[in-house]
Amino acid sequence: MILGIGTDLTNIDRIAATLDRFGDRFRNRIFTEIEQRKAESRADTPGTYAKRWAAKEACSKALGTGLRMGISWRDMAVENLRTGQPVMAVTGWARTRLNDMTPPGHEAIIHVTLTDDYPWAQAFVVIEARPLSDAEDGSN
Repeated sequence: MILGIGTDLTNIDRIAATLDRFGDRFRNRIFTEIEQRKAESRADTPGTYAKRWAAKEACSKALGTGLRMGISWRDMAVENLRTGQPVMAVTGWARTRLNDMTPPGHEAIIHVTLTDDYPWAQAFVVIEARPLSDAEDGSN
């Protein structure tokens, strides 16, 4: 079952200008160390940050809150599997919200996809509640 859907479209030039203006203050307030390492290792650093910004916005919408109610930018982070596939990791209040919206007997799965086509970066997030198997939930 789908618990939430969110999307965001971000202007890469706006993120680049914010990076130029605020530098580490912006990076450290919004992005985790993992996200910063990934972005700084890429040729298109602003585009990489813009996609992650869009993913955080999309995730907050899928959680049903937007960026309010105590959610922190760094409570939502884009990480990558070895294959390169992006995944959304949530901690803090975002994790609490996700747990609260997940029905008993289910696990929450956050799906995220990122794309960019200069000057735009876009993310789409779907939160799925997947039933636990009998072995996982202790049922007989």
